[in-house]
Amino acid sequence: MTAIEFNQQLIKLEDKLERFAMSLTSDHEEAKDLLQETYYKALANRDKFVGYSNLKAWTFTIMKNTFINNYRKKQKENTHNDKTENNYFLNQAEDRAPVRPDSEFAIIEINKKIQELPDEFRVPFKMFLSGYKYKEIAEQLNLKIGTVKSRIFFTRKKLSEKLQGY
Repeated sequence: MTAIEFNQQLIKLEDKLERFAMSLTSDHEEAKDLLQETYYKALANRDKFVGYSNLKAWTFTIMKNTFINNYRKKQKENTHNDKTENNYFLNQAEDRAPVRPDSEFAIIEINKKIQELPDEFRVPFKMFLSGYKYKEIAEQLNLKIGTVKSRIFFTRKKLSEKLQGY
């Protein structure tokens, strides 16, 4: 396939590639960037495209892999070492905004409302907020996983009703 034929075939795929990029990113600007990066990689690696094989599949694979690589890079950029004895890696940015007094007050009110809940709802909910998974909560409290999920759901619902003014 000549360079001109390759470019023409690539241009014909633009609409499909654009829709695929939107389905991956869910953001118009990111989709444009992904499309542009895909075109660049396809053109830069044209010599690796073998004969008249499926250009569409080849290009879509480039886009998917580019998206995955960009996603992984973003995740690594947000990860930092928390410098504890166990050296856990946390997925959160190190720079945090200072706590505002109104948010501090809201947290106190939310915690009061959580403490007012019966133990059967409060304990699983607090465990969930602490980072336990449903399965872990179910095992520790000797409950079925469905019971844990429903209690957490109803706790959220009760809290949202009690905290409507916030």
